[in-house]
Amino acid sequence: MTSAIFSALNVLTHPVGAGSVRDAQTSQQDALLAALRANRAFLLEQLQTEEGLEVRRLREEARARAAWFSGDTEDTTWGFVQECLLLLLTLARHLSVQLELFNQTPAPSAAKLRTPEMAPPLPPDVLSVTQQKTLAAVLQFVVSLGLCPYLAPGVGVALGRRSEFGAMVEGLVRGSLVPAGERRLLTTTNVLLELAELSSLATPLFTRHLGDVTAALCQLGYRPRRSDAASTKEEKELGIDERKTCREALNTLLGKVYQPIVIKELLILQGGPKQAAPVGGSSGTTNRSALGAAPPWLRRLCGQLLSERLMQPKGVQAVVRAILEGGRGGESDWRKCDSVARILVACPQQSVSPDSYYRQVCPQILELLHFKDKLTAQQFQRVATRAVLTMVEDKPEFGQQYILAPLLGPLQSCAIPTGEGNPQCPVEEWELSRCVEDVYKIWVVGNSPSAALLKALEEVLPVLFTLFCFTKQNVSHLRAPCQEILLWYLGHTEPSGALSVLRRLSGLGGQPHGVAPEFHFTPGSDGGARLSPREVVSDEDDALYEQLSGEQWRLECLVQLLAELQDSDLPGDFFLELLQVQSIHTEEEEEEEEEQEVDVSAMTLLEVEQHLLGRAAGRGQSLALLQVLAVVCEGLPHTLLLRKTTQVVDFMVSLLQRACVGLGQAPDPGTENPVESQTLSMGIGLVATLLSGPQLSAEDYASMLRLLPPLEKLSQKHPEAAIQELASSLRAVIATHGAYKPENLTAAAQYSRKPGATQNNNRVPSTKKQKMQPPAKSSHLSQTRSHSPTMDTIPNAPSNPPAPAQCKKKPNPIRTQTSSDAEEPGAQHANPTQTKPLIPGHVRHTEAPGASDPGPPTRAFSNWLLEACDPEVPTRAVALRALTRMVRDGDSEAVQAQEKVLVLFLENLEHDDSFVYLSAIQGLAVLADSFPERILQRLLGEFQRGPSLPTSDKEHSLETRLKVGEVLMRASRAMGELAPHLGRPLIGAFLQGTRDQDQTVRASCLSNLGELCQRLDYALGPLAQELSSCLTALIKTEKEAEVRRAAVHVIALLLRGLSDKTTQVLSDVLLELYRALKWVVRSDRDDVTVLHAQLALEELDDVMRRFIFPEQKLEKKIVVLP
Repeated sequence: MTSAIFSALNVLTHPVGAGSVRDAQTSQQDALLAALRANRAFLLEQLQTEEGLEVRRLREEARARAAWFSGDTEDTTWGFVQECLLLLLTLARHLSVQLELFNQTPAPSAAKLRTPEMAPPLPPDVLSVTQQKTLAAVLQFVVSLGLCPYLAPGVGVALGRRSEFGAMVEGLVRGSLVPAGERRLLTTTNVLLELAELSSLATPLFTRHLGDVTAALCQLGYRPRRSDAASTKEEKELGIDERKTCREALNTLLGKVYQPIVIKELLILQGGPKQAAPVGGSSGTTNRSALGAAPPWLRRLCGQLLSERLMQPKGVQAVVRAILEGGRGGESDWRKCDSVARILVACPQQSVSPDSYYRQVCPQILELLHFKDKLTAQQFQRVATRAVLTMVEDKPEFGQQYILAPLLGPLQSCAIPTGEGNPQCPVEEWELSRCVEDVYKIWVVGNSPSAALLKALEEVLPVLFTLFCFTKQNVSHLRAPCQEILLWYLGHTEPSGALSVLRRLSGLGGQPHGVAPEFHFTPGSDGGARLSPREVVSDEDDALYEQLSGEQWRLECLVQLLAELQDSDLPGDFFLELLQVQSIHTEEEEEEEEEQEVDVSAMTLLEVEQHLLGRAAGRGQSLALLQVLAVVCEGLPHTLLLRKTTQVVDFMVSLLQRACVGLGQAPDPGTENPVESQTLSMGIGLVATLLSGPQLSAEDYASMLRLLPPLEKLSQKHPEAAIQELASSLRAVIATHGAYKPENLTAAAQYSRKPGATQNNNRVPSTKKQKMQPPAKSSHLSQTRSHSPTMDTIPNAPSNPPAPAQCKKKPNPIRTQTSSDAEEPGAQHANPTQTKPLIPGHVRHTEAPGASDPGPPTRAFSNWLLEACDPEVPTRAVALRALTRMVRDGDSEAVQAQEKVLVLFLENLEHDDSFVYLSAIQGLAVLADSFPERILQRLLGEFQRGPSLPTSDKEHSLETRLKVGEVLMRASRAMGELAPHLGRPLIGAFLQGTRDQDQTVRASCLSNLGELCQRLDYALGPLAQELSSCLTALIKTEKEAEVRRAAVHVIALLLRGLSDKTTQVLSDVLLELYRALKWVVRSDRDDVTVLHAQLALEELDDVMRRFIFPEQKLEKKIVVLP
């Protein structure tokens, strides 16, 4: 029966009598009317036949119930719509009856025959694809001919704006000229709502025509009734009960449908502006300009309905989804996000009060920050961020109460309670994690600094910093957001505010922790942190140690935080402020010492106690300040502390002012402080270096004017004449902006850098200095030590002096031309001027054994052989390196004496000092590379049977074998393309070594085997089966974890070396190796072995992916035809 009803519906929608219609056609409207009449007549004829008998019966039953049906209407379109509505009602009632019978009468026989593979029986209201298409066509006819034409102007989207066919239908049916237009609209709407009671029919109806049905209900229920003479009787006959029913139906419909779709349709119904704006570049502007202006009553109604949707639970989310769904994150989507944020912040007129509105909406705005979907989270986060920022700026009282207070609540709960009525309680991990993430999204990602946001964040900054210090001690996902929040605040707040916060966090400005002493942060189960009560420590020493170590760790974390501010002046400003405060404390302490002792006898006990506590607190502040200064100086480089000229000048002002303290007092010979004298020398040298620079701007000289008072004081009151002269010269250069510059300015700077120069200038004669000068061989080191205070100010200068033995044996490349006697031992000490550096204060360091080699040796080959046996370690190591270089360069004497060199290297291989035996290993590797066939055989014998020299130490043979294994590994790496030819003996030795009794030898053999096999390529094919058996057996039977790690690492090296050749070379054993690796991952108890196996599996995965999915290469081939 369902198929018969759809056949009747298909008759109405399918064109019939096309030939007669085409002959009679004069226009499109006439053709449409003729087609509608023909289809209706053909349907009535079909219903008179036997096939349509049952459908006619059901149609007559529906007609008897339909009081609105008029059979004698002369309106062709309305007659066609009536037939469609009757058949739709017939279909709905038939499907309802069948569905009720289906639910009431289960089929037991079918249940017995049902198997797990069988699908459940379909209910009778399930429509096929063809039936759905027919139903959609009928609904489109009903809406286009029976609903839209009767809507008032501006209500809904006009048919003429939808398509050309809609414009033609709009001209055909003039609903405003029809006497009973609103009654027809009510009839069509009621029938469609009756259809919507069945879910199978409601889906196609509301999917395509929800906006039209909503517009009809709005007009029927809320359109103001006209009282002028133009109103017709039919319009007045629409009673109050009918309008009330339409309003209830509208509310029911809007409550049942998915809310974002409802909001979209209401926005469309609200219409465009009264004067359409020009079409912009974004899609939203185009759609908006296509809408006509809605009547005022409809705009007010839609606004009220939208406000209701917004204020209901999850209404904010529905509004955001309605506007942003379908976007891809482009520029227009970001503009939409900002627009939605402004809509959410604006309180609607329909709201009872702003307080109730924001109390209901603000928690929903914060919930937008907690979505996990990537694209949705980005858009929702943008809306929430902009809404929060706009609300905090425009509505500060509501923003503080309903946004910032709940947002920062967990962090504020961690803070020390301010009143007795607010006891501190534990904070769970999820609360802290969500709070930190929300703060990061609003403050850092939003990146719109305002006074309100900065002030709110400053209140919880101590707690946030304490949490950051805790995360630095553990692995936590909160470390990065905490650090970014702190850096954002320090980078966006005012410099004075940032310095105040740094003083507070460092413990110099009050309580730094922010968390009560009886609470602390503990690790959470999900990688976060939670606030929990602290266990009471009974031992006072332990409690004191815990407190001091915690303060030290906080300072280190603060310095690490400042180190991240690479492009900021804040670290330098903080350092300079600490110096200024330290200078003030020093002056106050000196003034207190100058004052007479306080008469304690005239004071009460309370006053004495307060006096002593005040002095102790002051000294405690001084100690804390010195501790902060020490940590800052140790943890931050000078390039970060003094990155600008003005900061350097401020530093020098502080330094010179500190040096000027006490100059007016009489000098006491017994209380001289060499540290202060050296500090003053360094300060004057720094000023001279700065003034001797190539380019100084007027701003630089202007900032240096602050140096004039301390320099003037030094030039007048310092006891040493040299300091007075230098200070006077520097003062003259600064005052004249460089117009006056003495010739000895650079020399004065270099002179002042020597720590002992100012002390001995007026006391030690120059002749005495020459007599006391050390020998030439140590003059280089003495100059290095004397210039060490200024080495830190030279960029990239080495911080440690060279080793004495290296300086003794390595010839200085910067020297004058001398006679040939300088090549003999001890000749280099004959003339002290030969080793004097040409650049004062600059020291050329010797290179490490792994660095680039020095220049060509100037001694004879025999001399190097003798020095290679010298008992002095540096002499022997340098000689071995020289012999290695000669072998590499193909020296004729070294080639002829290769046997002696080999024996010499093997003897030194057993030396205890790493500097010697590493040089010997390097020499043996070079020998094996130069003479592989002979040297490799000898090394293999040493590796398999132990050292064979008569002087060998048998007790240390294992160590020697491992060193020889290192030589063989280096030789394997250097073989290159000769590995298939030279590596065959090595593979046999290494495979045999995997059965050695010592585990270290087995591991060494496997390591060498991996290095060699990854270079054999196709030559590895015949050995693949043997190699696989060996590795698989070791992986499954070896007890030592170190050997199993090496075996798995060999497989990884094999796969990495063969790469795309793996499937060809290891085709027979690849499955076996794969199973062995999987066995390790599942069964091995050593974590490192499992890690190696996972890395090998990743290598194998990459190989197989490239093999199965080869890279597509677009190549153009040019073929020359014969």
